[in-house]
Amino acid sequence: METVETIAIWFFWICFGGIAYAYIVYPILLTILTRLFGKQITPPLLDDASLPSISLLIAAYNEDAVIEQRIQNALALDYPREKLQIIIASDGSSDQTPEIVRRYASQGVRLLDYKTRSGKTAMLNRAIRDGEVQTDLILLSDANSHTSPDAPRLLARWFADPKVGVVCGRLVLTDPKTGNNVDSMYWKYETFLKKQESKLGALLGSNGAIYAIRTPLFQPIPDSTIIDDFVIPLQAKLDTGCDIIYDKEAVAEEETPHDIGLEFRRRTRIGTGGWQAIAMLWPLLNPARGWVAFTFFSHKLLRWICPFLMFGMVAANANPEEAKKQ
Repeated sequence: METVETIAIWFFWICFGGIAYAYIVYPILLTILTRLFGKQITPPLLDDASLPSISLLIAAYNEDAVIEQRIQNALALDYPREKLQIIIASDGSSDQTPEIVRRYASQGVRLLDYKTRSGKTAMLNRAIRDGEVQTDLILLSDANSHTSPDAPRLLARWFADPKVGVVCGRLVLTDPKTGNNVDSMYWKYETFLKKQESKLGALLGSNGAIYAIRTPLFQPIPDSTIIDDFVIPLQAKLDTGCDIIYDKEAVAEEETPHDIGLEFRRRTRIGTGGWQAIAMLWPLLNPARGWVAFTFFSHKLLRWICPFLMFGMVAANANPEEAKKQ
């Protein structure tokens, strides 16, 4: 019995150690490593002649409540109009979304009106496969996000370096009633990790509301992919070894969910998508991949395992003798 108790004690502390490492030790270790080995010099803005062409690709499904504001926001971007293409991809919308988008055709807004809903990832894959995007870069965003006017210029400057393949902007969460910034402590914590990981050249994924990718690097991924904004950038890194950069100055704003039920479903979806992503991106865990293997294991894989580690701690505290008495 003493042997069983000893194993249970060790099991408990291993589980506890994994959780503590993921949420406490890793951020401290990451900060130290970034100061020792991190390097990221922000490049200057490019003049109009040097800017690459860019397509703002917005996925939309039944977004008639917000799509007009989103289009007006896109038209107000500070980027040469001859180098900016605005594309709204309607994923089988059954409301007025396509009709609203068509009103702006004379202002250069293109509508991809897919009649059958296939999911965001499948729709993005189709748009790329069909050659709908012919620009140097793709700036991906959502219908319920608002992009700051200078964001495309800020993101584009990084691509002057041929090693850069993806640039992620900063997502600011706002209150739907007041419009005030309501970034939680957790979101600030996540933003801090992104900054540090970017300096190590080991940023993981992007914010779906605002990230740019070189068009040739956007390769179709399985249509069933749940967290496309995580898989697409890392698949590009896996295929080409390109750098993924985080630019805190390029901002998009998005309202927080109106009720806790929506947030719970979003978190459940992200958790499920995380396990799905491991099957596609597991080669990045190879230590030969350098810092990205370290961040992928510490920031993502271990986080996704944490619920099981919590159950393990509970199981390690179970008393077999007490259970028999009951």
